[in-house]
Amino acid sequence: MSEKTMRVQDYPLATRCPEHILTPTGKPLTDITLEKVLSGEVGPQDVRISRQTLEYQAQIAEQMQRHAVARNFRRAAELIAIPDERILAIYNALRPFRSSQAELLAIADELEHTACDSECRLCPGVGGSVSAAA
Repeated sequence: MSEKTMRVQDYPLATRCPEHILTPTGKPLTDITLEKVLSGEVGPQDVRISRQTLEYQAQIAEQMQRHAVARNFRRAAELIAIPDERILAIYNALRPFRSSQAELLAIADELEHTACDSECRLCPGVGGSVSAAA
């Protein structure tokens, strides 16, 4: 499959161009059926969204002048590589009174230096970095 630039007319992707949508495991969207789920051919990893699909959604959002939505899709694409258990731990750490400033800065550093692409940071507008003054 070659990468395609999506257009507004391609939305919704699953209806208008399902042949371009792959799961993170490489299965085409058209292979995701109830029968295959019940038979075990399709598992939990097969029904997750892929980075490429989120990028397609971001492209469409940008064309609709929804730049904040496009940035959020790209941030979500970065987080796909982080295991679910770590995402839940970070979520719990962000709840009120759960973490110190130092712990939160350590999480930000972890995300910035291990999880995120250089061209798309979780903290746009501050050069991708989080400082103690933030």
